[in-house]
Amino acid sequence: ARCVVTAEAAHVTIAREKIQAALSPVELEVMSDETDPNGSHISIRVVSEAFEGKRSMARQQLVYKAIWEEMDGSNAPIHAVDSMVCKTPSEA
Repeated sequence: ARCVVTAEAAHVTIAREKIQAALSPVELEVMSDETDPNGSHISIRVVSEAFEGKRSMARQQLVYKAIWEEMDGSNAPIHAVDSMVCKTPSEA
C-alpha cells in the first residue's frame, strides 16, 4: 500500500493544536476544504468530554473560542468553518 502525504496548511495545524489544548478531545479532525484554493475554509469534527451537558450551540462556541485568533480580522487565515461536528464520547 502506498501512502500519500500532502503538506498541511499551517493554520489547519494551529487550529488543531488550539482545539486540542482547549478541549482535550478523544477524537479530533481539522481539515481544509480541498475545493477552496486558499485553504481558508475548514471542517472540524471533535469528540470531547468537555461537551457533556452542553447544547449544540454551546459546544460550537467552545470550538470557536479556541480558534478565534485564526478567524479574527480580514487577513485571518481561516475565513469559515464549513462544517462542525461536536460530540461527547458517549454520542460518538
